[in-house]
Amino acid sequence: MLLITLLLPLAGFQVMAQPNPSQLPPLVDRELFFDNPEIAGSQLSPDGRFISFTKPYKGVMNVWVKKFDEPFDAARPVTADLARPVRSYFWSRDGKYILYVQDKGGDENFNIYAVNPADKVPAGAETPENRDLTNLKGVRVMIYAVPKSDPDAIYIGLNDRDPAWHDLYKMKLSTGERTLIRQNSADDRITGWVFDWDDNLRLASRSNMDGSNELLRVDDKVFTPIYSTTVFEQAYPVAFQKDNKKIYMVTNKGDNRDLSELVLFDPVTLKEEFLESDPMKRVDFGDVAISDVTHEIILTSYEDDKERIYFKDKSYEADYALIRKELPGVEFYFSRPTADERFWIVGAYSDVDPGTTYLYDRQTKKLTFQYRPRPNIPMQDMAPMQAIRYKSSDGLEIPAYLTLPKGLTPKNLPLIVMPHGGPWARDSWGFNSYAQFLSNRGYAVLAPNFRSSTGYGKKFINAGNNEWGQKMQDDITWGVKYLVSQGIVDAKKVGIMGGSYGGYATLAGLAFTPEVYACGVSIVGPSNLITLLNSIPPYWESIRKVFTMRMGDPETPEGLAQLERQSPLNSSDKIKAPLLVVQGANDPRVNKHESDQIVVALRDRGFAVEYIVAPDEGHGFARPVNNMAMLAAAEKFLAKHLGGRYQESMKPEVSTRLGEITVDPKTVTLKAPEQK
Repeated sequence: MLLITLLLPLAGFQVMAQPNPSQLPPLVDRELFFDNPEIAGSQLSPDGRFISFTKPYKGVMNVWVKKFDEPFDAARPVTADLARPVRSYFWSRDGKYILYVQDKGGDENFNIYAVNPADKVPAGAETPENRDLTNLKGVRVMIYAVPKSDPDAIYIGLNDRDPAWHDLYKMKLSTGERTLIRQNSADDRITGWVFDWDDNLRLASRSNMDGSNELLRVDDKVFTPIYSTTVFEQAYPVAFQKDNKKIYMVTNKGDNRDLSELVLFDPVTLKEEFLESDPMKRVDFGDVAISDVTHEIILTSYEDDKERIYFKDKSYEADYALIRKELPGVEFYFSRPTADERFWIVGAYSDVDPGTTYLYDRQTKKLTFQYRPRPNIPMQDMAPMQAIRYKSSDGLEIPAYLTLPKGLTPKNLPLIVMPHGGPWARDSWGFNSYAQFLSNRGYAVLAPNFRSSTGYGKKFINAGNNEWGQKMQDDITWGVKYLVSQGIVDAKKVGIMGGSYGGYATLAGLAFTPEVYACGVSIVGPSNLITLLNSIPPYWESIRKVFTMRMGDPETPEGLAQLERQSPLNSSDKIKAPLLVVQGANDPRVNKHESDQIVVALRDRGFAVEYIVAPDEGHGFARPVNNMAMLAAAEKFLAKHLGGRYQESMKPEVSTRLGEITVDPKTVTLKAPEQK
C-alpha cells in the first residue's frame, strides 16, 4: 500500500493459458501494478515552504523534498534507507523536521527518526543527517500527539519498561530528550490519550480485563471513568469542540443503536448530544474533518458502496463544487494542508484510475496538476468495480465488490475470491491493484465484506462472533454460489487468495469446503487459532480479551474445542486443492509457525504444497523485490490451476529473489513460538 516503463530487455511477455485472449485487453506488466510508484504520499510543510513526497531512491521508496515553487525534477532525497521503504512520515508543527518511523525487517518495533530538510548534506553523505530519536531495540513506539504550542516536541508512548503497556512521554525533536508524563501499568491499562486544542492532556482510554472499554477524565493524577462500552460496542473520541469543553465522539453504545453516530459529549456533566448519523440509514458514521484553524467541522463522510460526503462549511462546499467541475468522473479528497489551510493536496481517483495528485489554492481557486503515481497504467484497459449484494447461508445480506475481466462475456469465468484481512476491517470501492491485475489475467474477482466487517453496524460485526470458519466462511462460500447460480462463474475454476485473516479464510475454504475451490494462496494466514492466540505480541495485551470474546476462549473447555474445530490445521487432511503459502519470517502478528504447521501437515501426508518465506519481511511484504517475486509465483500458480493468462518474464533480480525465498517443504521443521 507501484510502476515501471517497459524499456527492459526482459519486458517481452510469454503468455500462457489465455482465456479468449482475442477479447481481453493486452497483458499489463505486473510491475505497473506493484512496483514502486514514480511519486506518492505528497505533503505540504505547515509553513508552505516545501512539498515532500516519497519516491524511489536506489530502488527503495524514500522521502524527497522540493521547494514549493520548484519542479519535481529539482527535488532531493532527505532519507536514504536502502533496507526498507519509508511508508509513513509527517512534518513537525513548525515545518522544521520531517519525522518518520521504521522497524527492522517487518518486526513492527518502530523507532522515530527526524531529519531537517533545510540542513546541508554532510561531506560523503547523500542526504541531511537522519537522527534516530528513540534508538531502542525490541520496543514499539507509539505517536499520540503533535502539539501546536511546542513545535519542538511530540507526545509518544514507549513500552521499554513493560512490553505490554506504553508509558506517555513528551520528547524534544531537537535533542531526543524525553520527559515522562504518565506511567502506564496493568492496573491502569491505558490504550490512548486525548489532548485538547491547547495541548492539555484531558482524556484517556482504558481497556478493562473483561474486554469492556472506558473513557477517562484525567485530573492531575486521578483517572475518572466518564463513558463505558461493552466488548461488543464501540466508542472513540475524535476531537474537542473549539471551546475545549465538550468532545466530538463516535459511538454505537446502547440497545437503541445499531449504526454508530456522531455525538457531542460533556466530560463534566456526562451529558450526550446527538449530532449526526447516516441520512440513508445504511452504514456507520464514517469520518469527520475538523479545521485546525477554526476548530469547526468542515465535513462528515460515510463509506457506503462508495463514499458519501456532507459539507458543514459552505466555503469548502463551494471549493468542492468548483473542483468537481474540473475533475468530472472521478472521486477526490482534500488532505495535508498548510497550517493556514490556504493550500491543500487534492487526490483524485476512480476504480479504473490509480490516481492523480493536484495542488489547490483556496485563495485563487486554482487547481494545479502535480503528478500521477502510476502514469503508465492503461486506464482504458482497466475493469470497473461494481458493488453487489447476496444472501448468505442464514439469509444475512452480504455486501461485496465484483470486478469482471474487461472484454469477456460474463459467463463461466474463472474466479478469484479475495477475503480481506482484519477481520474487523472492510473492502472499499476504488482502484485495487490486485483486482485489476487479476482481472487483466482473465479472472473475475470477488471481494466480500463478510460478517465481522466494519462499517455496516453493530449487529453485522457481532454476527461474526465465534464464527471464524463457520458463518463467516459461509458468507464467502455463498458469494461463490451466487456467482455460479448467475452463470457468471465456472464452478470448477474457483480460487481463493488472501492475507492475514484472508489467509485464514483461504485455508479454511480449502479445509472446510474442499469441493468449492480449485486452488488457494494463503499469505501470512493463521492455520491454528490456539497457537495464534498464544503468540500475539505483548503490546496487544489490552485487546487480548477482545480476541477471546470474538473468536473463542482457549481457557475454557468449550472455547478450546471450538477453536480446535475452527482451525484449518486440524482439518488439513480434507484439503485436496493445490496450495501456495506465503510468509514473512519476522511477522509479530501471525508467527511463521502458523504457516510452518500447515506446510508440514500437508507435506507429511504426501500432499504437494508450495512455500515462500521472506527472511526480511513481517506481516506482509514491504520490499518491492520480495513482493514482485511472490506475485510472479502466485500468478503462475493461479494460471496453472485456473487457466488464466500469466506473464512469464521477470527482472533478473526478481527471478533470483524468487529462488532465494522459495522453500522446499522437506526442509521445514516445527519450532513452536514462545508464548507471550
